[in-house]
Amino acid sequence: MQGKLYTTTKRSFIQGDLLVTDLNMKKSKAIYWASGIVSICGIIFEVLFGAAGSYLLGDGVKQYTLTISLFLTGMGIGASVSEKVTKNLILSFVWIEYSIGMLAGFSTFVLFGVTAFLSSGMDAFFLYFITLVVGGLTGVELPILIRKANEIGVTVQKSTARVLFSDYAGGLIGGLLFVYLFRPQFGLVKTAFIVAIINVVIALWILIYFKKEIITFKRHLIAGIIILFVLVLGVLFGEKTAFMFEQKLYKDPIIYNEQTDYQQVILTKEQGDLRLFLDGQLQFSSEDEYRYHEVLVHTPMATSSSKNKVLVLGGGDGLALRELQKYDEVESMTLVDLDPRVTEIGKTNHELTSLNKDAFQDDRVEIINTDAFQFLKKDQTLYDVILVDLPDPNNESLNKLYTLEFYQLLRNHLRPSGSIMIQATSPTFATEVYWSIDKTVQAANLYTDNLHVDIPSFGDWGFVLAKREEVQLDNADISVDTKFLTNEVLQGLTTFGKDIDQEITDDKGNEVALDVNTLIRPSLIEKYEKAWRSY
Repeated sequence: MQGKLYTTTKRSFIQGDLLVTDLNMKKSKAIYWASGIVSICGIIFEVLFGAAGSYLLGDGVKQYTLTISLFLTGMGIGASVSEKVTKNLILSFVWIEYSIGMLAGFSTFVLFGVTAFLSSGMDAFFLYFITLVVGGLTGVELPILIRKANEIGVTVQKSTARVLFSDYAGGLIGGLLFVYLFRPQFGLVKTAFIVAIINVVIALWILIYFKKEIITFKRHLIAGIIILFVLVLGVLFGEKTAFMFEQKLYKDPIIYNEQTDYQQVILTKEQGDLRLFLDGQLQFSSEDEYRYHEVLVHTPMATSSSKNKVLVLGGGDGLALRELQKYDEVESMTLVDLDPRVTEIGKTNHELTSLNKDAFQDDRVEIINTDAFQFLKKDQTLYDVILVDLPDPNNESLNKLYTLEFYQLLRNHLRPSGSIMIQATSPTFATEVYWSIDKTVQAANLYTDNLHVDIPSFGDWGFVLAKREEVQLDNADISVDTKFLTNEVLQGLTTFGKDIDQEITDDKGNEVALDVNTLIRPSLIEKYEKAWRSY
């Protein structure tokens, strides 16, 4: 009898231990899943802040570097602070997620408001501050989860390794989700709210899973539901409100707004003036764009002995193609633009097709959507005229299109006696940048001549004309119909005032040595940012 009682009691103890062990395993798995999912959210917020900084503040490499550095610094601070969290680990984790949800969820929404309504510089301060704070909160998460996993019976070595594995694996997934799903499908504002909701849902799940350990469970549950409701409202209405903030960044009403895989495309229009902005940078105004495009196109066409094959790098709006259509002798026009959505808008948007006169419908036009640098490396064609109609070198991706290596590729694709025309930013506002571009072109064994034209919407704007032989503008003849450019005007565009010529001096009157911009030493970005900081 005693033996049976002993056996039964022993079996009960064993079954009880198995139940406890099974329960602890389930709890530990919940912790690992939670760590993986919040890590996905963390990496999304990290790159989201970099993308927002790149869009609003420019220089993508700089903004990503600063935001990632600040986020990691914040995580380090948070990990250090987490040592003081020794009690109520589950509640601590829950409220950290609630806090991340509210702060990170409203981050880009508030950032657009700060940019629209507060003074210059406050947007950068806010972005860097919120990055540091959210990074700090993220840094507290993992140590708490590791400690909790250890508390329920998992060894420190196993709990640390498993939570860190979930964290690192989640980081990879988060990066891929941001690039291929969230940014292109939801944009910056809605993405922040959606990911914040995930944080709060995980907090609620962990709260419910461990509710037996929490005396005031209902109070924290209600708080989480309220926060979740606020974030859902953010998803539904936040982007519309942020659009109103963004509207304040532009002089005229926005009539088209799209976030492509590469950039933000915005069209504005007021009293007939159509304007295109890419990532906040003005590309043209319909009131005066003809001044820019006539100089860009007709100058090299007038100085090239042949006009059969023309290459246009950039120019996805179709306005350069419109000017090229005036030449019957042109047999082919190859347009290379990275963003397929820009060329599609140029082909289909009524406002743009009216302005470019349906240039993309010309049978001579071939559109290639790829990176201009990579295109030149692979293409074997020689061209009579090459037009470089690319955005200014305000980030690393664009800077490579203003390097010695790029201009050497241009030279190798240019027929003898052909011409290259390069838009080269403003010699008035960015004098050192302009003449550095000119020096870099010359370093590619090309002869150059320099032109600048007044464009009311832009200001004074510069171009570099390049050839394999000495440039002879004196004999250039503008043979097609134009609104602005004449032979006499063209000669006048080559004259530069003393304050913007290539003899550049510093504040002390010392001559400034110009650098050749290369892939290895991209000196142009810093000069560009410094030059345009005051404008």
